[in-house]
Amino acid sequence: MLVHIPEVLTAEQVRYCRDLMARANWVDGRITAGHQSAQVKRNLQLPENTPEAQELAEIVLDALGRHPLFMSAVLPKKIFPPLFNRYDAEGEMNFGSHVDNAIRTVPGTSVRVRTDVSSTLFLSSPEEYDGGELMVEDTYGTHAVKLPAGDMIVYPGTSLHHVTKVTRGSRIASFFWTESMISDVTRRAMMFDLDISIIRLNGDHPEHPSVVSLTSLYHNLLRQWAAT
Repeated sequence: MLVHIPEVLTAEQVRYCRDLMARANWVDGRITAGHQSAQVKRNLQLPENTPEAQELAEIVLDALGRHPLFMSAVLPKKIFPPLFNRYDAEGEMNFGSHVDNAIRTVPGTSVRVRTDVSSTLFLSSPEEYDGGELMVEDTYGTHAVKLPAGDMIVYPGTSLHHVTKVTRGSRIASFFWTESMISDVTRRAMMFDLDISIIRLNGDHPEHPSVVSLTSLYHNLLRQWAAT
C-alpha cells in the first residue's frame, strides 16, 4: 500500500530545513547502509549526531504527530529518527534496487525498530532536479514517485525499491522507518480503508447511525490486532 501524504511540512518549514542543510556537512551515504545496500548506494547524508540533523529530525517528528493521514495509514508504534540524504547530478548519484533492513537500532540506545513502513519526505521540488524518482515495486508493478517539497510517500518496508540517477540539480529528502502497531500489511491496509470510509461517511451523513457502529468496529479490530 502506497499512500501519498501531502503537506507534511509547510513551505516555510521546507525553506527553514533547506537553509539549515545548506550550513551542514554532508558525508558518504553508505555510513548507514547495510551490507547489501552499501553495494548499490551512491548519495550523501547528514551524520545523525550533528546538531543540524537532530533539529531537522525533531521538526519532522513534530509534523508527523500532527498529521492525521500519517497516523491513519501507518498506525505508528515507534518511529526511527528521521535521516536526511542528497543525490547530486555531479557524480550521477543513485541508489540501486534493494530492500531496507528489517530491524534498525536507534544509535546510542538499545531501542530496536522493526521497519514495517518506509517513508520518504521530499524536500526538493520536482522542478529543481531531473531523475531521482523513487521506484517502488509491488504486486501491481513498479510505481515512480516524485512529489512536491513537503509531501511524503509511505510504503511497505518489504518493498523492493530504488532511486533513479539524478542528472540535473539535487534531490534532497528525509527518510525513515516506522514500526506499526499492526505489523501485517494487509490488516494495516484494511484498517486504513475502514478509517477513511468512516471519515467520508461522517462528512456526508454525520448523523447516520452507521458512523457509530463502524467506529466501534474499527476500534475493536485495532484492540484485537494491535501490538502495544
